[in-house]
Amino acid sequence: MSKTELNLYSYWSWEERPRIEWPNGAKLAFWVAPNIEFYELDPPENPFRKSWPHPYPPVPGYSIRDYGNRVGHQRQMALLDKYGIRGSVSLSAALCQHHPEIIAMCVERDWEFFSHGIYNTRYTYGLSEAQERAMIEDAMTTIERATGKRPVGYLAPALSHSEHTIDLFAEAGGLYTCDLFHDDQPTPVITRSGQRFVSVPYSLELNDTIAYVVQRMEPRRYGHIIRRAFDELLREGAEKGTVMCIPTHNYQVGCPHRLRAFEEALEYITDHDDVWVATGSEIAEFYLEHYYDDALAAMKVVE
Repeated sequence: MSKTELNLYSYWSWEERPRIEWPNGAKLAFWVAPNIEFYELDPPENPFRKSWPHPYPPVPGYSIRDYGNRVGHQRQMALLDKYGIRGSVSLSAALCQHHPEIIAMCVERDWEFFSHGIYNTRYTYGLSEAQERAMIEDAMTTIERATGKRPVGYLAPALSHSEHTIDLFAEAGGLYTCDLFHDDQPTPVITRSGQRFVSVPYSLELNDTIAYVVQRMEPRRYGHIIRRAFDELLREGAEKGTVMCIPTHNYQVGCPHRLRAFEEALEYITDHDDVWVATGSEIAEFYLEHYYDDALAAMKVVE
């Protein structure tokens, strides 16, 4: 990988692209990605990043995340049920052991699971290629054993990457990544093996943790930007075909004072007929089948 640029995709200007036509003539593909994670109270030390801002035991950080799995998840799941949305779960594989009841509820609803590593307190930073390969395979095998399906999507644990992360996941049988935040359409991703692999848009701007913790938004403001983002992406989708993702965390949107803002946004989006409410893998597979080859050829011409 070049030290000056990210050599995982080629530049392809928005104006040069043909329109993506989603199923049933939809202008926009919409998906919700609940991050259902497990954070260890006393994780192994990583020299590149501290897991907790507090010394051991980090009771505040650990317990609010525990609140999400105990309470917030049920609230969020009820909302997604109400609006006919199947979640695409960014899953810490350790949850299969710690909270199998949550896995069972998601399986019952035919939600998708994609890999978010094993624990969200264990990072890719500092791992050898062999160690990272073992971590990716461990997570995928654990999720497959617990859910009956091998995950095809990946979001690196705590967004921690190496130069080999995407190559390794593709070689393990993956189809898509959520780790690239560079576009509002799916795009081909360049892998060392040459395998067919895509980036599915996953928005940090609409991520509830970024909104509430980093940008310190009020709930009504968060709901407002979701609706405004949807309006613009739907408008552009009429010409190009776009993707919108809301990444959530059950200890964020699942808090009582934030729930209504999230519900109003879901109600607004699903009230439109020209939206394909999908999962991450459905978007990736549709793109791979119908648009990947032409897009890859066009991008090579641009290069």
